[in-house]
Amino acid sequence: MTYTVGEIAKKLNITPSALRYYDKEGLLPFVERSSGGIRIFCEEDMDWLELIECMKRTGMPIKEIKHFIDCCVEGDSRIND
Repeated sequence: MTYTVGEIAKKLNITPSALRYYDKEGLLPFVERSSGGIRIFCEEDMDWLELIECMKRTGMPIKEIKHFIDCCVEGDSRIND
């Protein structure tokens, strides 16, 4: 199942503008876009967004959240031999 910005914002009880801000700041590299450029969220994206919201509640700065997301997306290739 896929969701629009408004639908996912409602499910997570955050504002659509917060989601757009997260995307602008590079926190959502995993989110797909339609051919028209509209963000399309899936169930797995909701898990990422819940994690981002959790980290925000701890007071973690956006820059550090982005670093964490980047490391997760990059995966094992970040590990030095």
